[in-house]
Amino acid sequence: MVDLNDPQLYFNRELSWLQFNSRVLAQALDETLPPLERLKFLAIYGTNLDEFYMIRVAGLKSLFKARVQQTGPDKLTPAEQLKQIRTYLHKEHDILESCYTSIISELHTHGVHIKNFDTLSQEEQEEVREIFFEEIYPVIIPIAIDATHPFPHLNNLSFALAITLQDESQHIKHGLIRIPRILPRFVQIDHTFIPIESVVEHFTTELFPGFTPLASTPFRVTRNADIEIEEEEADDFLEILQEGLRSRNKGSLIRLELLEGVDEDLLQFLLTHLNLNEHDIYPYKSLPLNLGALWQIVGDKRLSHLVLPTFTPKILPPFDTENVFEAIEKQDIVLYHPFDSFEPVVQFIKQAAADAETIAIRMTLYRAGQKSPIVKALIDAARDGKQVTVLVELKARFDEENNLRWAKALEDAGAHVVYGIPGLKVHAKIAQVIKRKGRKLQSYVHLATGNYNPTTAKIYTDISYFTAKEVISTDATHFFHFLTGFSTYTKLGTLFMSPVQIKPKLIKLIEKEAQHGKEGHIILKANSLVDQDIIKTLYKASQKGCRIELIIRGICCLKPGVKGVSENITVSSVIGKYLEHPRIYWFKHQKVKTYISSADLMPRNLVRRVELMTPILEPNLSQKIEQILMLQLADNQLRWTLQPSGEYIKVPALGKKVNNHEILEQYVNKIHDKTKKATPDYVSRLANRILKEG
Repeated sequence: MVDLNDPQLYFNRELSWLQFNSRVLAQALDETLPPLERLKFLAIYGTNLDEFYMIRVAGLKSLFKARVQQTGPDKLTPAEQLKQIRTYLHKEHDILESCYTSIISELHTHGVHIKNFDTLSQEEQEEVREIFFEEIYPVIIPIAIDATHPFPHLNNLSFALAITLQDESQHIKHGLIRIPRILPRFVQIDHTFIPIESVVEHFTTELFPGFTPLASTPFRVTRNADIEIEEEEADDFLEILQEGLRSRNKGSLIRLELLEGVDEDLLQFLLTHLNLNEHDIYPYKSLPLNLGALWQIVGDKRLSHLVLPTFTPKILPPFDTENVFEAIEKQDIVLYHPFDSFEPVVQFIKQAAADAETIAIRMTLYRAGQKSPIVKALIDAARDGKQVTVLVELKARFDEENNLRWAKALEDAGAHVVYGIPGLKVHAKIAQVIKRKGRKLQSYVHLATGNYNPTTAKIYTDISYFTAKEVISTDATHFFHFLTGFSTYTKLGTLFMSPVQIKPKLIKLIEKEAQHGKEGHIILKANSLVDQDIIKTLYKASQKGCRIELIIRGICCLKPGVKGVSENITVSSVIGKYLEHPRIYWFKHQKVKTYISSADLMPRNLVRRVELMTPILEPNLSQKIEQILMLQLADNQLRWTLQPSGEYIKVPALGKKVNNHEILEQYVNKIHDKTKKATPDYVSRLANRILKEG
């Protein structure tokens, strides 16, 4: 009998994540894409890697210092993981450099250039000189390092130049030039982008007059950015979180990025003062430090012809002509963003805020964004005297400052703000509007897989579900009572809530479908699959012959195709124009086939967060979501498959081209053009036909 706890049956989560980021890099390597689209994926790769170091690598280093030996079902020690991460990234380094060089070369053919200061024409140098003295010189900070000038504290992701200088008496000195984040990463002249460090480096003598520069290198540091806070009473929690945010810039240093060929003495100067060793160095040859800053070039509107065409999300029937609430009263509605516009979700709150019949609005906010029309509508509703209750999750990593600001604004307007549940993050996506209809109260509920953020809703795929069903409204009310009170009511009747209900329900659903043997069929779509209990249950289902298709965008610790364990399991990953974000769980033979959720298949979601899983009770809506899953599984342009070795292989583009993102864009455009005033039934029939043709 196979031991399902055998470490050989599990991939390491950190190494699996690196594979995901490599698939992002593969998009940047795809020469069929426009050059700035490729550069965009390079920027995403770099931003992803920054966060990986700030959180995951920092965590492994902490575990190593604490002498923890094993951290997951794969049984790799923190030291082994850190070594394998370094090996993986250093091996990928040449691919990264080659990718950047290829993109820069292609941009050159379109008249877009990334050049260092010393390669500019005389005329261009004069123009940059003027920019330097007017816009850069007054802001940057030269810092001497000696016995009376200690090495300064460098914040997380700080960017600076280290310089070796010589005075007139031949004495050697060291200095830094800090480059603040308020300055653009590139100095721009028309379609030429000059890395700011090459400009600053050229004018070193202006910043250290009387000294001769002997050597210099730009460098960037990364710190542990995981905030550790002790949760106490809510009154104190704001102060504790604010202190935690300040401490993010004081975390231990974990990575030093700089250019290859740096002067050895200058390198030792940095390593000594930063208290790092050579294992923590990541040198680049031609890449600019901070790949995420390439968004400055990607986002230049004058260069929009060098990215993929922008798709305009569509508002389809019934929301195109009807009041949001009148439409929801008639039927449940499912939207698939960004193909379906996010605007009905915004209008759900805006119309409720403006309606005199509305008596209460309740919702959760995890990542609302900097400029949120939804939060502004909630503020208006509170000022108008409506009962507004909002759970603002202040522990949403890297969105804490935004959420703090919104929480204070909501409180100032008179809303009741809840800051979270002690010991748990609230990651559920739910909004409830209660209106007075004559002598009765009518409740409307929105449940989703993604955040209430109109900006990210244009680039993330997600599911929205609107309903006025009484059973779901009752659960929504119980859920908000749980968040705001001392309620121990942790089980819902129709919805499922973690940390108590979702994991047991999923395990039960997998086990019940497995009873159908070879006729059984399960499709699970999520961002990550890490939870060992879920994986073991899937292994057991596969051993019974059940067909299991997993669509896992990022981390997957399950090993498919293992004889006697997982021959009936396939794992796909879809990486393309839009970031795949829905969590959809589908079971062929169950009474309720389809569930959507805010929860990934990870311990943190299933046992350490408040999440919701929603059954899709209407057969036609369940079928719509099933078709989306089937379309993704047929994709031969954006889909990768996981091998038993841990390698991901791009699905060969054989036969008819199937790019699920392109097909869904075309499908929504066709429906929009043909159904200006069509009935929902007609829309559904047309959608089915187009998807089948796709």
